[in-house]
Parts: sequence; structure tokens; C-alpha cells
Amino acid sequence: MDFGDAVGALVLAAGKGTRLKSETPKALVPLLEEPLLFYPQASLQVLGLARRAVVVGHQADRVRQVLACVDPEAVPMEQVELLGTGHAVQSCRSWWKELEHLLILPVDTPLLRPETLRLLLEEHLREDNGCTVLSFTPPDPKGYGRILRGARGVSIVEERDATAEQKAVGECNSGIYVFRVAALDAVLPRLGRENAQGEYYLTDVLSLLAQEGEKVGVRQADDDVEVFGINDPFQLAEATDHLRRRILFRWMGQGLKCVDPSSTWIGPRARFGADVWLEPHVQIWGASEVGAGSRVGSFSVLVDSTLGHGSVLLGPVRLQHSCLGAEVQVGPFAYLRDETVLADRVHVGRFVEIKRSSVGEGSKVPHLTYLGDATVGRGSNIGAGTITCNYDGVRKNPTVVGDGCFIGSDTMLVAPVEVGDGAATAAGSVITRDVPPGALGVGRTRQRNVEGWRDRPRRGEKGGQETCPQD
Repeated sequence: MDFGDAVGALVLAAGKGTRLKSETPKALVPLLEEPLLFYPQASLQVLGLARRAVVVGHQADRVRQVLACVDPEAVPMEQVELLGTGHAVQSCRSWWKELEHLLILPVDTPLLRPETLRLLLEEHLREDNGCTVLSFTPPDPKGYGRILRGARGVSIVEERDATAEQKAVGECNSGIYVFRVAALDAVLPRLGRENAQGEYYLTDVLSLLAQEGEKVGVRQADDDVEVFGINDPFQLAEATDHLRRRILFRWMGQGLKCVDPSSTWIGPRARFGADVWLEPHVQIWGASEVGAGSRVGSFSVLVDSTLGHGSVLLGPVRLQHSCLGAEVQVGPFAYLRDETVLADRVHVGRFVEIKRSSVGEGSKVPHLTYLGDATVGRGSNIGAGTITCNYDGVRKNPTVVGDGCFIGSDTMLVAPVEVGDGAATAAGSVITRDVPPGALGVGRTRQRNVEGWRDRPRRGEKGGQETCPQD
């Protein structure tokens, strides 16, 4: 069903998250390296609801900045005083008043599937309800508002305000609703604050709708885990485990090979080609993508990085914001970061760090090397111990190594400097000037041998004063 512009969605994300015991706003608490805010916005986009808004409050500016990244089309609406969920909805009436139907959901239910929201909306529209609420029956209902069904219709009572008899009810409120906007607008101004928290409860709207003769429907979630809410560190850990396994098993169902699923962590935006192998203790976060037939070694971490098809990471390897081509081999103990690009068939060996650099097709950086702000051409070899000295104390300077070059071991390339195509540097050189194409750059002092050095007396020995030859 296409819901068009008549249906909008409002995410309640203004809270502090006091029970999480964190200075971070609840909406920005990370789960699988994504803020909680990411999850409802992703579901709403999959659902196809074009009109989306988010209520911000605590540390509103921070939440707005993140919202602009995770869902640029969503409209932030500020709740200046945090006076409850009903007040949050009232505070953005100017945004939703022109809609026909409004879906409202909290920011802290990251396990909620778009399919569940679709079924809720479809039932609401089909039954022509004034409101439809999503309910669930958890093993332990403690902490949740209870769904009460009676002769006067459906109502919700918060646990703090519930009687012992009402607390015995097992069906709970998920905090997810769909309202016909005209019905909501008619009763919302009548909300009061006569409750244990002194807040305007959105749940009280259901009783007011029943008094007006509006039909209130309840749809029970097919899987109670989906509406699992996060209010404390224990629930955060539990939700993380549920979502980790859901994501992992979905990819394994499509052919991803995991040697040890219990130690493998994959974020919700990661993508995999066919026949990818992940060894134990691998983490893949953000918008990372691993190409078909690749293998990621143990203890490797990928963050917003791409690994081309047929490539191998000999763990541990850390990739951050980098792009690797096809049939690349990296590691072990390599760190590539800050927009590093490796072309096809590049080899990067052990104890290598590459930052904001590009390495051309078929080139090799075998071991013990740092490349920063560098460009390396095709078919070049960077010897062990090579360092690009790219920072002069004021700015970062570029190093350019051409095609088919041979950089000798323990070369210091003092940027800005360029080594032309087919050129080489002698081992142990400090290169401070450009090396022309095809030339050999030598930047070291002439060796001098001191004859008879071994037999000379040393300081501390009888008659000995000299410790080293003086030039």
C-alpha cells in the first residue's frame, strides 16, 4: 500500500535517557555503532513515508546535527519543556495538523521492523479507527503501561498509576500509535497532568477518544522482541545482542560465511558480496562493503570502508574511511585510514600505516612503512622502513612517487617531494629534493671506516679515554 502524503510519522526523541546514566541524549546513544535515532528513521524510509518529523529536546542542537546525517529529509521539531509524550505531540501541532493520519513512535525501539509498522497502518486505515495502538505481551510486564479493555473501550494506564489489579494485566503498550489527525486534534488540548509524574501522557488520549465515541483499535505485535524498549544499560545490551544476531543471521542466510558467529559484529548498514568469509572476532561498521570472494581475518575492524572482490585481510587489520580495490592483500597489523585508496592487486604488508594516500595498481608496501598524504603510482615498490615526512610543523605536505619506482629501505621522503617514473632511492636516504624520472636519489653521508677501532682502549679501561672517533 502506498500511503502517500496523507500519512506522516513523528518520532519522539526529546528525552534525556536518565536511567541510562549517560550525558549523551537518549536519541544518540550508540547501538551497533549507530545512534538510536538511526533505527526508526531507517524503518520509516523503507516504509515509504515521505513526511517525517522528529521531536528534539534535550541537547537539541546535537540531535539535529545527527538527524541531518541519518535522515536529511526529516523535520526537527523542538519540545522546549520536557513535560511528557502528550506535550511533545502538542509542541509540533503546526507540522502534523494538515495530515490525515499520524504514526507516532519512540526513538528507543530499534528492533521494530518496517513490516510491523506497515501492518499497523493498514489495519488502522482498513478499520477506520480514531486510534490504533500496537501492543505486546512481554514475559515480565514490569515498567510498561498496561492495555485495559472494557465496556467503555480501550485505555492505557501507566504502571506508576496502576492499581494492583491493573498491574496483573499482561498486555502492554508499546508506545507506538496511529491516530486519525482530526480525532487527535479534537481531544489533545484536554490532556491533564494529574498523575504520578506530573506530565501530559499521550496514553490518556485513548480514554478521551473513547468518550467521544471514537473507535480505538489494538493490534498485537507478532514478535514481542520488536517493541523491546531501551531504558537502562541492561536493556541496551540485550537489544544489541538481539539486533546483532538478526543482522548476522540474515546475511548468513544469503551465503555469508562466519567461522564464529558469536564473536562477529556487523552493523545495520554493512553490505556483502557472494561467498565472503569472516574469521572470528571481526567487526564491520557503518557503510562498509566487502566484495565477493573476499576474506576478512581475525580481529580486523572495518569502518565505512570498501573491500573489493577477491581481497584478503590478514588480521588484525583496521580500515577507516578507506577504499580497497580487487585482489588486494593487506596485513597483518596494518592500519589504513582517512580516505586511503588502494587500486587493484596492491599488496600492503605487516606494520604499515597509510593515511589519506593512494597506491596504484600492482604496487607493494610490504612492511614497516608510513605513508601520509602520498600518491604512489603503478607497479612501484616501497621498501621496509620508508616514511613520508609529511608534516613540517605547520601544514601537511604531499609526496608523489611515480610508476615503476623502487624506494630503498629506510628512506625518509621529506615532503613536499616527488620521485619520478622509474626512479629509485638508495637505502637509508633522506630525500629532500625531487628525484627525476629514471634517476637514483642518494641522500646519505659518505661512509668512513676507522681502522683498528676494535683494538683501541675504551673509556673506563686502563689508559683509555676515547669513546668514539671525532671528525
